[in-house]
Amino acid sequence: MADLITVDDPDDPRLSDYIGLTDVELRRRREPAEGLFIAEGEKVIRRARHAGYEMRSMLLSAKWVDVMRDVIDEVPAPVYAVAPELAERVTGYHVHRGALASMQRKPLPTAEELLTTARRVVVMESVNDHTNIGAIFRSAAALGMDAVLLSPDCADPLYRRSVKVSMGAVFSVPYARLEAWPKGLETVREAGFRLLALTPDAKATSIDEAAPHRLERVALMLGAEGEGLSTKALMAADEWVRIPMAHGVDSLNVGAAAAVAFYAVATGRPEN
Repeated sequence: MADLITVDDPDDPRLSDYIGLTDVELRRRREPAEGLFIAEGEKVIRRARHAGYEMRSMLLSAKWVDVMRDVIDEVPAPVYAVAPELAERVTGYHVHRGALASMQRKPLPTAEELLTTARRVVVMESVNDHTNIGAIFRSAAALGMDAVLLSPDCADPLYRRSVKVSMGAVFSVPYARLEAWPKGLETVREAGFRLLALTPDAKATSIDEAAPHRLERVALMLGAEGEGLSTKALMAADEWVRIPMAHGVDSLNVGAAAAVAFYAVATGRPEN
């Protein structure tokens, strides 16, 4: 059972995991280095625990203590009860959901390990917007993608904003980083995957015509918002595919495009 500890000093060192949550550069450096991430909100905290992440501590405003009582009773980590004003001073923003938890990261699997059992894979290049990362993971989980592979410069899926936007779906879809880019795509191809690059280029095949759901193993490549996939990534693909557009619209944002493409990839997939 966790200890419920009332804290009234924003400089209390026990709250150090929660300092400056709006300082993106600080948190990008600090969280992976210290092996932690922040889960925000009751549902996300519960989903992180269900996914097997160990809790380091929890920060609650008083009215959330009863809501999270079962979690408090189950975990050995300390639980800090604070006033909303103090939480804002520590974190740098008003914590609307009233509950934060510092969670311990797990070691990431290798790409090779994920590709052994996966059949529908997402490959992201240079997607460094945390909202887009979260949206893509949520769609990947909902639409049956098996794994996500990230280029070295993609944003952290366990950054607070990504976790929040995904509603905890980042815990449901396993992911790994490709250490070399685009050379790492050869690892995907050697595992038997056909690499499909999503692009609005007119030379690309309509995703309906490409019929990715008929492929035994497919890896769908997505690029960053605006810039899309790099020339090197496009050249490394087996085929370019596009989502047909209407009414003069040239493209969708990457989060929306991902959802449409995942549905096309997963529809009619063979049974495991």
